[in-house]
Amino acid sequence: MHLFVGTLGYSRRMHIRPSLRERQMDWFEGMEETFLRFRGVPTQILFDNAKALVEHHDAATREVRFNGRLHAFARYWGFKPKACAPYRARTKGKDERGVGYVKHNAIAGRRFPSWGAFVAHLDRWNREVADQRVHGTTGELPIVRFADEAGALRPLGGRAPFGQLRDLIRKVRPDCAIDLDTNSYSVPWRLVGETVQVMVLAGRVIVRHAGDVVADHPVCESRHQRITDKAHLIGLIGGGPIQEEAPSVQTPALLRPLAEYEAVVGGGW
Repeated sequence: MHLFVGTLGYSRRMHIRPSLRERQMDWFEGMEETFLRFRGVPTQILFDNAKALVEHHDAATREVRFNGRLHAFARYWGFKPKACAPYRARTKGKDERGVGYVKHNAIAGRRFPSWGAFVAHLDRWNREVADQRVHGTTGELPIVRFADEAGALRPLGGRAPFGQLRDLIRKVRPDCAIDLDTNSYSVPWRLVGETVQVMVLAGRVIVRHAGDVVADHPVCESRHQRITDKAHLIGLIGGGPIQEEAPSVQTPALLRPLAEYEAVVGGGW
């Protein structure tokens, strides 16, 4: 059993989410539940160096390389990710103390008849014990200090869960575009023939190549359309952008003699 414990830096209020795995989505869902619980998003989140989130962290140079999907998650919710300094008690200990507190105070020595009962116990303990105790560092109740902290959190803005993100791979066509849901979206012409990552999230189509964002379009709700950023076509041999095909207009054909339609509507035209 794994525990996600999200702790607000000023008030020390916590959100706890147990899970049977420690996948990347378990981290993301734990954070999203924390945002919902506190009705806001902090400007910065300090992470432990979990492999699902941090690909590399050099203890000497402090160079950090976060996972690409964590970057996308952070942009989606509008916070800055930060990794705990390896072997530094001030940050590493602050991160781990919350987990230890939950394990020893809320769980150790107890039995639960079901997973649902366990989750309900943690939620009740969080509200009735963790929120109401005098914190050893601040000397105040977390629920009381939260009144001063709530206004500093960014509004949720009605965003859907990040789990609705679509992460796809596409090959750039000779006409400088990628296909998506019957529509085509332009990318820089230099990437023709290259394989790119396409993420669809929050009404945007974001195209990445070699880790960099190379195109960003609004999602087209229509079908069989071409969405073009003219900047992607500058520099093409031939002196100009690729011409877009004009939509064809079809003239409706009458299936019966005109007189029969006149009779239906009650007279001539």
